[in-house]
Amino acid sequence: MIRKVKPQIRTVGFDDGTFSFSSKLSRGRTILIGVVMKGSQEVVGVLSRWITVDGNDATDAMIEAVNSSRFKDLRVILLKGITYAGFNVVDLERVHSETGLPVIVVVRKRPDVGAMESALRKHFDDADERIDLLGKAPPLTELIPGKLYIQAVGIDEGKAAEVIRVTTRTGLIPEPLRLAHMVASAVMTGESTRE
Repeated sequence: MIRKVKPQIRTVGFDDGTFSFSSKLSRGRTILIGVVMKGSQEVVGVLSRWITVDGNDATDAMIEAVNSSRFKDLRVILLKGITYAGFNVVDLERVHSETGLPVIVVVRKRPDVGAMESALRKHFDDADERIDLLGKAPPLTELIPGKLYIQAVGIDEGKAAEVIRVTTRTGLIPEPLRLAHMVASAVMTGESTRE
């Protein structure tokens, strides 16, 4: 449990790499990058795993990456959304319970859950399981009206907002997530893209 959010809190932020439409059809893979930082200033390390496009292995990959890493002083896991590699839905409760760390999901736009459910029902035999995972996630909290939303598991919203504040250097997105996005896109395309 986090009693006080320190400026140098150790976090890991996960984002995935780009992927092509053909990789969706062939269930190809994309990179999952976790950037470990102290606060918003110092990069401590990088984790990487491969996950299946539209698969169901993102949760396991995150848990394994955190639990097997040398970074034993992590305090929070930051996620850029709840779906990775297309519709590879993360089980937030499992990530929290199996790593022992709070999980904070950060998104810039409020997702259209109805559209997501429709797409899942149209394209996936296991749509009900994926929709259940979406439904298990806590409700979105608006941090910056119309610009930034969070979901928090294992941490209260006030402390989650403080974690976002101390891990953000410029813009709206915490630095571990911003850097994870850049590294993941560079691995997949040869060059980083803007957050």
